Amino acid sequence: MSADDARPNQQPPWTAIILAGQRPEGDPMAAYCNVKYKALIPIAGQTMLERVARALIGSPHIGRIVVMAQSPEHLKAGLSPDLAEHEGIAFVESNDGIATSIHGVIGSDIAPWPVLVTTADNALLTGEILDCFFQGHNGQDVAVGVVERQTMLAAYPDARRTWLKFRGGAYSGANLFALHNEAAKPAVAFWSAIEKDRKKGWKIFAHFGPWLLLRALSRTIGFKDAMTQAGERMKLQAEPIILPIAEAAIDVDKPSDLELVTDILTLRCK
Repeated sequence: MSADDARPNQQPPWTAIILAGQRPEGDPMAAYCNVKYKALIPIAGQTMLERVARALIGSPHIGRIVVMAQSPEHLKAGLSPDLAEHEGIAFVESNDGIATSIHGVIGSDIAPWPVLVTTADNALLTGEILDCFFQGHNGQDVAVGVVERQTMLAAYPDARRTWLKFRGGAYSGANLFALHNEAAKPAVAFWSAIEKDRKKGWKIFAHFGPWLLLRALSRTIGFKDAMTQAGERMKLQAEPIILPIAEAAIDVDKPSDLELVTDILTLRCK
């Protein structure tokens, strides 16, 4: 199947933004692994950034990759030559705010629409996960990849994740965000305002008024309906994309994550 055949309605290929920055004071996982930049933590023979970049390069949905970091040249120097000099990968300097950095490039010549945002610590990303995500995208202005808790526990019963709990299920993020067009920009601006609370679902929904917050806290609303209502407040269409692959929601935030990801990748290589 060609890249054009894989894209519905011949829409333009997606620009993938890989967020590869870290906190100004440094990252605990980088310190734990004795490397300067978290994105360059090696796992089973490749850095996390390399693994994410290779998964994206291999996807027929992706036409361009933008690596965003405070020190992009240092990350570029830490990659294998085929990636560092790849014509489809650009390295762009970001500031200390994730959302403001994204907002500054989406829809521009650097990152033309549509845009997929992911992270350098999404080391288990595969073409299969990307296919599932894009198959679930039906033109929503904003879509967020998630994994339901039962999917995770069936595969990794001891995995510890952050769960957003709603009627009908609990969900963990997959670090995949679709920004389809100009209508998505208010969502990115909103994310900038609540970035520090990104893992506290109730604080996020509190910004959309007491009624939606109450329904989220009491679990009397499903995740899809909650996102739909939040999107309507911003005059855009927003939905979750529920992925059936547990590994999609496993990133590297702590040593136990690193151990689990290392085990999974080691088994893949056998």
